[in-house]
Amino acid sequence: MINVLFGGDVIGSAGCDFAIRAVRRLRRDGIDIVVLNGENSADGNGITRLSTEMLTASCDVITTGNHCFRRKEFMDRFDDLPYVLRPANYPDGAPGSGVYIVDKGSYRLAVVNICGTSFMDDLDNPFVCMERILGETDTRNIIVDFHAEATAEKRAMGFFLDGRVSAVIGTHTHVQTADETILPNGTAYMTDAGMCGTELSVLGVEAELAVKRFRYKMPVHFTEAKGEQLFCGAVISIDERSGKAVSIRRVQLREKDI
Repeated sequence: MINVLFGGDVIGSAGCDFAIRAVRRLRRDGIDIVVLNGENSADGNGITRLSTEMLTASCDVITTGNHCFRRKEFMDRFDDLPYVLRPANYPDGAPGSGVYIVDKGSYRLAVVNICGTSFMDDLDNPFVCMERILGETDTRNIIVDFHAEATAEKRAMGFFLDGRVSAVIGTHTHVQTADETILPNGTAYMTDAGMCGTELSVLGVEAELAVKRFRYKMPVHFTEAKGEQLFCGAVISIDERSGKAVSIRRVQLREKDI
């Protein structure tokens, strides 16, 4: 059995620090592999060398999303750090890769990062891209981070990949959903893993700033909220011989839980 901890979008340096502590606590329960989405792990969003170094202290793979190239100084690092993924459906020639194989000797787990296109950037078709990736991946144990806005697109991807991958976990909206399930053909699914960031916030941002943006329809410089941190994600147990998910459970940890 492979026990995978998947953590939702990590927000800023405070989120990185708490993610490390949360993962350390959860590893006591027999976690084998940790995947964290780090596309907002830098203060002010994006991913940087510093936030990457913080997260790699606690996880095996870092996924991203539509903010993957927000920090120009980090773009070339994607080629140097294969365990830091950018969505696989970026056009050919973009730095980095959307697939990473975690090799534990007795088993291998592929982590795939892909972006939706509904209300998002006009990237390559994620469904077509996943067909190609499945044809090139030589392990049945596959976790997909589907970084997408539309819940319908996420659920469609779940059913599209049911029985062909071990899990499809959504990211991007920062709000954990309560629809974790094992689909009919053995794929674990959850529409959004949530976030690791300040709980009393708007998606990790200072609430007052977010309210101002929506109320007055004017540009606002967002900053990360300060306060008690919340770690959201899921633990997926996979039968490594079949690649089928055995169970999935939601995870929420607060500072008082650690």
